[in-house]
Amino acid sequence: MMTRRQALKTTLMTSLACATAAEFRFANAQTPAPSTAASGPFTLPSLPYAFDALEPHIDARTMQIHHDKHHAAYVANLNKAVADLPELSSKPVDDLLKNLSAVPEKVRTAVRNQGGGHYNHSIFWQMMKKNGGGEPSGELAKTIDKAFGSFNAFKEQFTKAAVGQFGSGWAWLVRDGSDLKIVPSPNQDSPISEGKVPLLGVDVWEHAYYLKYQNRRPDYVAAWFNVINWGYVTERFQGASK
Repeated sequence: MMTRRQALKTTLMTSLACATAAEFRFANAQTPAPSTAASGPFTLPSLPYAFDALEPHIDARTMQIHHDKHHAAYVANLNKAVADLPELSSKPVDDLLKNLSAVPEKVRTAVRNQGGGHYNHSIFWQMMKKNGGGEPSGELAKTIDKAFGSFNAFKEQFTKAAVGQFGSGWAWLVRDGSDLKIVPSPNQDSPISEGKVPLLGVDVWEHAYYLKYQNRRPDYVAAWFNVINWGYVTERFQGASK
């Protein structure tokens, strides 16, 4: 018969083993998932950094769930929507979103929502980086100053649009013709569906911040400014200027 001391020792060893296994699983979770999703023409892009790269501003667990679950679901549902429509599945998602009126009505809403979710998130991951933040430079900085008065004024207006977005959605800095504008969008609507070029966007769906910030969206948006990849935003700006 096992003595009380032996039982306690066995319980302790079991607890340590479980804790070690949990730590190992979480450590492995720091590596982004490979570029896979449900079978189909559209695929889930890998994150360009580890899940914990944006700490402490955006936590690793949120990034993992956001990318591996939410973005993956948009990809899977988009593939499902176009499964029987080769004329759609052969096109890039941004081409579909730029001309939604050409998408068959029976799948138009799905392409708008699921395709928008896929496209928006695909560029969103690149708009952030480890040790990001600060301010833009060069021609982008000059254009922001001209459009909004100053970078601080831009930041204030952008924050207002993000925090004030009712329900789920996004806030965007876009190029609209020759002008820079700040526009909100509901759900997964994308500015490219309105002929605008998204340069910078922040996801204000609750799944983007709820684990760390709960209902404090203003705190999340303020923290998000510390991870902006202005180099990538500048590339998009330069591409839209040609």
